Amino acid sequence: MSSVFLLPRALSVSEPRCPIEAINQFGDSISDAGNQIRDHPVLYYVARLPYGQTYFHDKPTGRWSDGLLMITLVAMDLKLPLLNPYLDKNTSFDNGVNFAVAASTALDDWFFAARNIPMKWAKNNAPLKVQLNWFKTFINSSVCQSNTDCARKLRRSIVILETGGNDYSYALFQGKSIQEVQIYIRDVVGAIVDAVQEVIRLGAIRVVVTGTLPEGCSPFFLTAFPNSDPKAYDDKRCLRDLNEFQMSHNNNLKGALAKLRPKFPHADTIYADCYAAFLSVFRQISIRRSPDSLYQTLCAGFEPRSTLKACCGTGGLYNFDKNLTKVCGAAGVLVCPNPEQHISWDGTHLTQNGNRHMSEFLINDTLSRIRCTQ
Repeated sequence: MSSVFLLPRALSVSEPRCPIEAINQFGDSISDAGNQIRDHPVLYYVARLPYGQTYFHDKPTGRWSDGLLMITLVAMDLKLPLLNPYLDKNTSFDNGVNFAVAASTALDDWFFAARNIPMKWAKNNAPLKVQLNWFKTFINSSVCQSNTDCARKLRRSIVILETGGNDYSYALFQGKSIQEVQIYIRDVVGAIVDAVQEVIRLGAIRVVVTGTLPEGCSPFFLTAFPNSDPKAYDDKRCLRDLNEFQMSHNNNLKGALAKLRPKFPHADTIYADCYAAFLSVFRQISIRRSPDSLYQTLCAGFEPRSTLKACCGTGGLYNFDKNLTKVCGAAGVLVCPNPEQHISWDGTHLTQNGNRHMSEFLINDTLSRIRCTQ
């Protein structure tokens, strides 16, 4: 199969599309469209090339990829323009706002401080509660001319919450065991569910909540937590324990959302299975064996030998620097000649092609479950 970019499939005409006029996005670097770099542009390599090179060419925008993000591709499928970052005050927010900030968490800083977990990667952590405050400021000052007008506009929008992964990552990289971090799931899920309730009370009726990715397949985690025991890895060569932990978070989140739905029967609260979406990309990669040799063929544009390697990076089995000094964007760090054949862009975030296939899965699995009777 050729390595062309596949556009997200449109839903069939038998599947009605709701009149969505805006998206309001909360989250971290998976969704950040440029909020982080507006506060500290000199601190982050994402403010410079090669970030954005595939789609934005010579103008990096603060998106943690070589091109488009999942949220951007979802917006394009809904015939909406790219969401602008909230901290860009000289732009249009007619079709929604991106409140996501890279390195942000679902929980507030005090939670980590109380457990002796330094937030050294979060130079300007804007946790979920801060983003919610931005949202309230925005709808009170920019969106609504009246309560009736506000309710109408929120009814025709989607709110997407993508958060929680960093809460666990910070703890794990400070030496906490998976068993210790498992205890945090209740708090992280609780913060996400509280946010869902808050946006519904503000007038939202379509809320999409994403699960976490299988971080055990990330070059970052694979480099940071090597294991000499072959049983520590699954059939995809990902870290088994870490992925099982992510599944535990996702199952708890799904269960909490199921309990929440009867409280707000007028609203759609939909779980978006990013974990399954990521694994669907793996399933599209074919590896064929013969008695004499190994034939590896491109499938969905991806090179099988590169599935666990960063495109932009250097060093080790996964093309990622374990010392976190020669990371993507740093001097001397090379970019692979074929980003579209890689899932991982910089060891932590996806390439545009990875995001494209993820968004295709989510569009067909998630948007089709939104009711249009409101």
